[in-house]
Amino acid sequence: LEFSEKQIILMKKTTALVLLFIFTTIVNAQRFDILSGKLENLKEISEYNVVFDYSDLEVNGFDSEQAYLKEKIEKRQHYDSKKAEKFEESWYSDRENKYEPKFISYFNEQLQKEKVVVSRNTEAKYSMNVKTTWVYPGYELAKVEPAKISAIITIVETANPSKILVAIQFDKVIGIVKNYRQQGDRISGAYEKLAKNFAMQ
Repeated sequence: LEFSEKQIILMKKTTALVLLFIFTTIVNAQRFDILSGKLENLKEISEYNVVFDYSDLEVNGFDSEQAYLKEKIEKRQHYDSKKAEKFEESWYSDRENKYEPKFISYFNEQLQKEKVVVSRNTEAKYSMNVKTTWVYPGYELAKVEPAKISAIITIVETANPSKILVAIQFDKVIGIVKNYRQQGDRISGAYEKLAKNFAMQ
């Protein structure tokens, strides 16, 4: 097949636009900013102690975490006080029971070949602080709307937390899509994705 000069130029432009779109999509999907330090500082580290922080957490559409819980609990109390109590209890217990194990296991799975491990081990020389700053719980109606979280992951020396190797902010990480009816399971999917995004870096 023979193409005119105009057709060749058009094809080149189209190819360039497609490549730009793919690159932009990948970058936007990860959506992170390095706040301080360098990722290169982590090259030789093979073990991390992990700490999770939920202080000053914001919930999408609410002024505060407390305002969110108040509204959700009051709605449930109208028709089932036990459900209201269980909702509040699971909101906090899901952190240790679901979110954190999912993050740890997914991160370790991603870096298994590189033999990089994260665990609750205060003896490790370096610590990974995972601070959740914002959460969108998602919902389940006719379909599952995945949860999203924003977080800052900071790597420090365990014995000297003021020495920051890198601090990286992830914005609105979309949870791995699964047919999760339970809110805690949907949010845990976002922690899996956060672990994946960080491990990729």
